[in-house]
Amino acid sequence: MSKIICLLPGGYVDKDEVVHREVELMPLSGREEEFLAENQGRESASLVTAILTRCIRRIGTMSPVSEEVARNLVVADRQYLLLKLREVTFGNQIQATILCPWPNCGKRVDIDFSLKDIPVRESKDKGSMYTMELSPDAAFISNHGEVYREVTFRLPNGGDQEVISPIISKNEARALTMLLGRCILSIGTVKYPGDEMINRLSPMSRMEIERQMDAVAPKIDLTMGAICPECGREFGVPFDLHEFFFGELRTSRDLLYREVHYLAYHYHWSEQEIMEMPRVKRHKYIEVLADEIERLNNAVC
Repeated sequence: MSKIICLLPGGYVDKDEVVHREVELMPLSGREEEFLAENQGRESASLVTAILTRCIRRIGTMSPVSEEVARNLVVADRQYLLLKLREVTFGNQIQATILCPWPNCGKRVDIDFSLKDIPVRESKDKGSMYTMELSPDAAFISNHGEVYREVTFRLPNGGDQEVISPIISKNEARALTMLLGRCILSIGTVKYPGDEMINRLSPMSRMEIERQMDAVAPKIDLTMGAICPECGREFGVPFDLHEFFFGELRTSRDLLYREVHYLAYHYHWSEQEIMEMPRVKRHKYIEVLADEIERLNNAVC
């Protein structure tokens, strides 16, 4: 499959407040597989930034797309582009095996679904920042007694993911507080409130801010419904997009280079020509070649 053109559910907002949504996306090639093989210890958020930078040809009128632009895409747009990258590289169908989560069952369950079945919610109000008003009970009261209800925030992006991802598994509460601190642009008249002010937000304040962030953000619903054929009970399956995407793509450099050698030896293509192929196309040529070699060997016998 060649390039794909799609519309971001959110969109990249440039410095002039122009929203860029149309994306031209190229399939993953051997170069990206090589890159992943060389960066297996790197955390997933920064890998997403690097892969998107390599595969996005343009966003709206912006071309080429820098790492900074890919990093500043909101989380749902990055998830959406990973789904589209998977589609343009390997197709829509997903097959996986999971375990039934019910304690008295635990049997293996095969799931099969299409990427087109994953719900995508477009954001209605697209902008670089949003303003809301806290309820009177959730208002922030400063040390001097001022009451602040107006809060301005931006949506979490890839840069935020890169910063908090090393922390979230160790201290989720600290990571979420850090995320709020990065995304809240003002509380009342205070611009860019520091950690102390963020830490003083009441649970109700945080809940209202987080709820409003969720309401205005685009969203990819990554929870799949499944039924266990053994016990017959339904359950939700969280689809770990990063783990699945990179797990499916990862290969060893040795295997990749053996494939390149095999195709170069028989077809006399250059390394560049072979490495620019998507894996599916590369493997198709290997399959055709193997069948032809087997046919010739059988003819000799």
